Amino acid sequence: MIQGHDLRPLVVHVVFRFDVGGLENGVANLINHMPPDAYRHAVVSLTEITDFRRRILRQDVQFIALKKAPGHTFWLYPRLFALFRELRPAIVHSRNLAALEAVVPAWAAGVPVRIHGEHGRDVGDLDGSSRKYQWVRRCYRPFVTHYMALSRDLAHYLTSTIGFSQATVAQIYNGVDTRRFHPAPLRPPIAGCPFADPGYWLVGTVGRMQVVKNQTALAQAFIRTLAAFPDLESRLRLVMVGDGPLRVQAQALLQRAGVAGLAWLPGERDDVPEILRGLDCFVLPSLSEGISNTILEAMASGLPVIATDVGGNGELIEAGRTGELVRVADVEAMAQKIAAYAMSPLLARTVGQAGRIRAEREFSMEAMSERYQGLYDSLLKSRAGQSGSKALICR
Repeated sequence: MIQGHDLRPLVVHVVFRFDVGGLENGVANLINHMPPDAYRHAVVSLTEITDFRRRILRQDVQFIALKKAPGHTFWLYPRLFALFRELRPAIVHSRNLAALEAVVPAWAAGVPVRIHGEHGRDVGDLDGSSRKYQWVRRCYRPFVTHYMALSRDLAHYLTSTIGFSQATVAQIYNGVDTRRFHPAPLRPPIAGCPFADPGYWLVGTVGRMQVVKNQTALAQAFIRTLAAFPDLESRLRLVMVGDGPLRVQAQALLQRAGVAGLAWLPGERDDVPEILRGLDCFVLPSLSEGISNTILEAMASGLPVIATDVGGNGELIEAGRTGELVRVADVEAMAQKIAAYAMSPLLARTVGQAGRIRAEREFSMEAMSERYQGLYDSLLKSRAGQSGSKALICR
């Protein structure tokens, strides 16, 4: 609902679930860093909104959870239609396939601009080859004004594989808060971590421990590193922060290998910047990615990054300069890269410093928010030119 005489256009961000995750973190970062006089914002979750909402610092943001039951979003169409008619947004911005259906009631409610964002693929369609999901995207094309892809890889998928016009697809990288995520002059101990001795060399990862993130590959690579380079056993330690089904599996792998005492898996934490500053190297073993927030955060924290060469990872990491890329599930290659950095801490620091410089230069929050605001402004201006200025608010 329009607040008094507030004439700022409203953007409604539609997600499947507003909880800890890279997509959701990107929404929070955008809202926090876009100039408050430009747009109002609301977050609509088809399912739930958790305490993660506290990551959004602005006080004028509305949060709405629709508590969707499993199944087709079609049953939510009347509620979404009524909600969009009440809120009268200038823009509805849905994110990822699970929220795409929201563009239909947005179109029916007369929302002038309907943007759909592609943030990455999940385990059900890691390489984008699913004919079903390709068909779904084409089916909803008439209801989408414009598409936004986080990576060049995803933009190419939309234009080449799906067949959308390049004129309807924008590509905008995530940004990273380089003030919140920054290096420490000396590696500080991580609160609660048993590996506080500065003589240890800590390799680690942070994120949801779900199948698509494949953290068990990192556990296997750690085991392989110790087996191939036994001299590292006295100082190489593993930190895996996050919760989910793979946490138990990773713990079991480490236990069977007899190295569980050399690893720390504390579960979910809310002090990620401090954790990253307490590492010496960051590893992302994902099966699929869009543009990884955690890679950007690790780069901003001055860490060398080892990641699988999937999605947009190769667009963030300059192999050999700011980190290294390995094939998916290539445990041996991952182990070799970990060992190379662990045995040459000076090289690791030099690579991490190069990543920090790249994060500051190319992936700032200011650049991201300016690009989004420019996209929003241009689409609204184009729509106003087609339909008159009244099209900016639903009637």
